[in-house]
Amino acid sequence: MAEINGNYYEADALKEYIDRFVTARVLVVGDIIMDRFIWGSVSRISPEAPVPVVDVEQETKMLGGAANVIRNIATLGARPILCGVVGDDRTGEEILSALTHMGLDTDGVLRETGRPTSIKTRIVAQNQQVVRFDRESRADVGHRSIQRLIDYIGDQLDTIDAIVVSDYGKGVISGDLMIGMKELCRSRSDRKIIITVDPKTGNFEYYTGVDVITPNHHEAGIYCGFTIVDDDALNRAGKQMLNDLDCRSVLITQGKDGMTLFERSGETTHIPTVAKKVFDVTGAGDTVIGTISLGLAAGLDLKSAAILSNFAAGIVVGEVGTSAVRAEDLKKAIL
Repeated sequence: MAEINGNYYEADALKEYIDRFVTARVLVVGDIIMDRFIWGSVSRISPEAPVPVVDVEQETKMLGGAANVIRNIATLGARPILCGVVGDDRTGEEILSALTHMGLDTDGVLRETGRPTSIKTRIVAQNQQVVRFDRESRADVGHRSIQRLIDYIGDQLDTIDAIVVSDYGKGVISGDLMIGMKELCRSRSDRKIIITVDPKTGNFEYYTGVDVITPNHHEAGIYCGFTIVDDDALNRAGKQMLNDLDCRSVLITQGKDGMTLFERSGETTHIPTVAKKVFDVTGAGDTVIGTISLGLAAGLDLKSAAILSNFAAGIVVGEVGTSAVRAEDLKKAIL
């Protein structure tokens, strides 16, 4: 038996569940993004404006958004399914190629003509992000694309244990999509399909009735209409979201302060961070939602799945750039 600030867990049992990830079937639906990193160093300020001059040394591209959730789930040993939209452009081709290279099916990824694939470009110097610029459309995807996504999800229901909604506000997640998806899941009376959500501010009304929603404390505060500055505000926010959204649980992530799980049963569990150093929180939310969803799909209870996601997040924030956790590293992190 191990312990984190009064929260007891069976380390060996968690490791056994990680071994079960290979059999868990998770579908991820949401906004697919390409994360582009330009790495360099800074030694001078521009004479043209008071800005640093970055001497570029390297450029890398990695799957982002819902595709990074897929990457996290796959790296942990499962074979997830991705469902979303990319543009009919070179970046869309690169994403499809990367997914194929990972051995994953791309049938659920639609290409919409005239819509650019979302690209987030980050310039990083001395292990610090200098600036980020985005090329994207935040308009809703077409009605035909929404229906095709719903139809595709319906075709997968017999084979999946959980659905992850990865909402980055780029137009894939809509009221129509969520209503259609939840109706499909309710129609499966023979077995429960878990629905988890990594939310986007402004779209919370779409998430009613889900099993887990994982806002950070800024998103939770914006939804509730007050700033979360102490434990009292945090508890008020968690309980308000549980009631308003009629969901099974709310997991509010709090950066260096860890995360707090609010359950419909009335139980509240604070899980302090296990990260030794925090270099970059890029993609940490993807790691949290991917890991907790895998844990639930493999049979873990909510608290144990949240503790496992906390260990995974502690690994990725110690690295610069979008990263994913390997199953063997997650096992080593569990004390």
